[in-house]
Amino acid sequence: MRYGFLLFLICLSLAVAKPVWTDDSKNGAESHELYGGKKGKVPFPHRAHQEKLEDCKTCHKLFPRKSGEIERLKAEKKLKKKKVMNALCIKCHKKEKRAGNKAGPTKCNKCHIK
Repeated sequence: MRYGFLLFLICLSLAVAKPVWTDDSKNGAESHELYGGKKGKVPFPHRAHQEKLEDCKTCHKLFPRKSGEIERLKAEKKLKKKKVMNALCIKCHKKEKRAGNKAGPTKCNKCHIK
């Protein structure tokens, strides 16, 4: 079931017609594996989020577009623990759910894999 949501997002992104980015700065990786602390890593369907949100700044205003930035900012005490999850992920998923849209998970163990 851990990968069910990831598969759902991939299928959703293929089924919904969205513009294809032509600007190389918006051609992010298909997916990332994010550091998830003690709860375990988080497989992140980056391209599906990118296509749904259509604006990289939605997430990247909080951290630069560079591999390892979340971990670096946390280590430098410039990004509080769980800020990305609380400020972006869960907040957006709950907003989508309240609006009656299909949404990502809102429970920790639905994203974190040990």
